[in-house]
Amino acid sequence: MPKKLPDFIIGGAPRSGTTWLYRVLDLHPQIYLAKPLQPEPKFFLVADLYRRGIQYYQETWFAEAPPEKMAGEKSTNYLESATTAMRIQEHLPWVKLIFILREPVERAFSNYLWSKTNKMENEDFETALALEQERERSLPPRLRFARPHAYFSRGLYADLLAPFFARFPRTNILCLPLDLLAEAPQAFLERVHRFLEVELRPRDCAGVGLINAAEGEPQTIRPETRERLKQAYADANRRLVDLVGEEFRRWLDL
Repeated sequence: MPKKLPDFIIGGAPRSGTTWLYRVLDLHPQIYLAKPLQPEPKFFLVADLYRRGIQYYQETWFAEAPPEKMAGEKSTNYLESATTAMRIQEHLPWVKLIFILREPVERAFSNYLWSKTNKMENEDFETALALEQERERSLPPRLRFARPHAYFSRGLYADLLAPFFARFPRTNILCLPLDLLAEAPQAFLERVHRFLEVELRPRDCAGVGLINAAEGEPQTIRPETRERLKQAYADANRRLVDLVGEEFRRWLDL
């Protein structure tokens, strides 16, 4: 395996605790994470960056990675691109992939609140959902990868994960529900450490901070909107269970 290229990638999903995981893993003495945290590398996603070549990626993000450490990066939009899966497999066939998946209705609403906080959304949630496809088609180039209005589509996890499962061994992919992180952060972190084959340090997660904390007054989804989205996601969630495992069946019973 070439030196100073990642052993693992945190590949998604947006608004699902990936920044929390980055910060906790960055405390581990056996792990090196590409810095800075923001902006994310997005090397395998953005064509202009990818054209610069794998040496550019290595020198920009991993030149300082000690060879004895597990090296990794976080680019949460990798999950959204089949082309990205192909590019990663071509250059990093050994890499381990971590995806944190959030219950899709809650993820969509969290994304909406993030867009509102960042002055990218003026509509109510229901109108924003109705406008999603139209907005995605007319997205300006500067927002091509941020995709601030991709509320529903980003929760179709079975479709998004399929290209990665087609190209990598199942043993190289770890999919965890954000629910577990919220319920038992130390157990969640232990599973990540075991997957990466590093020393277990579950107490690293103490005091790291809130997961996807929202600003301003708490807001909730209308019950009728929640039910409509739950039904819209039902088939995708069933396919996710078939692809990833029974741990995600809980979303079918909400």
